[in-house]
Amino acid sequence: MQIERAGVVAVIGRPNAGKSTLINRLCGEKVAIVTPKPQTTRLRLCAVCNRPPVQMVLIDTPGFHTPRTKLGKRMVKAVRNSVFDVDAAVLVVEPVPSAGDIERELITQCSKNGFPLYLVINKTDTLPKENILPVIAAYGDEAEFAAILPISAKKGDGVENLAALLEKEMPPSPALFPEGMSTDQSDHMLVAETIREKLLLCLDEEVPHGAAVTIERLGEKSRNLTRAKPGTTHIGAGGPPVVHIEAVITCEKDSHKGIIIGKKGSMLKKIGTMARAELEAIYEGPVFLKLWVRVREGWRDNEAQLRNLGFSQ
Repeated sequence: MQIERAGVVAVIGRPNAGKSTLINRLCGEKVAIVTPKPQTTRLRLCAVCNRPPVQMVLIDTPGFHTPRTKLGKRMVKAVRNSVFDVDAAVLVVEPVPSAGDIERELITQCSKNGFPLYLVINKTDTLPKENILPVIAAYGDEAEFAAILPISAKKGDGVENLAALLEKEMPPSPALFPEGMSTDQSDHMLVAETIREKLLLCLDEEVPHGAAVTIERLGEKSRNLTRAKPGTTHIGAGGPPVVHIEAVITCEKDSHKGIIIGKKGSMLKKIGTMARAELEAIYEGPVFLKLWVRVREGWRDNEAQLRNLGFSQ
């Protein structure tokens, strides 16, 4: 892979605007977890988009919002820290013909740093084309963008146009990430986020947002495991070594723990089954996954608990 130009692009916006979906579409593979729920992304991650001779490192950021917990403050801080030392930024907005305070603050943050800012109006597949013009006009009055592009990250409409424009912003440079590396996520983070995605998809409202996933064990085991308990998925004897994963779901209330486990362990089993299926595709082999659930009241507002769960300053 011959790379002649490489740079960094921050992808920013309010929760549920479609930032992670856009990044996955640009990369041509799933790098970031995606759910219909706001604040799915909690941690800043880098996704590597190789389009030889150009490499773009896309920073997926948490949704910018008014924080109500210490965890929320960390997420907002991650966004602010992401709009420094980048070559371009993409502000992803929904097709609403007015900018909100969140968008204005992000525009101000970017304008202070002098890099090109692209406005992406996402989810244009959800409304008639004539309704997009008022959105373009409204944002055109807010700032001087490098370009304003209507797209549908879900369907891919307009994404190639955005990629071509961002490629031109990348400076001469060798590759920032080696060939074959698609993200800066550790294996532990990748597994934890995969499990948390299934948690978000299976549960409603506040329960999944008050939950975190940590990996207690991740490694290969030379023999397969066949004993199954609630929250455990298994495969039969024989075959290649098994990737053995043990994970803990931390929630804030005893009532949430009961919901996550479900009647006779049914919900935990469902979450585990969905997560194992995706992890086996990632590892290209069998996975043994065991889940536990524990309660840590108010962990989102507890500095020590946040550090223990991997949310550093």
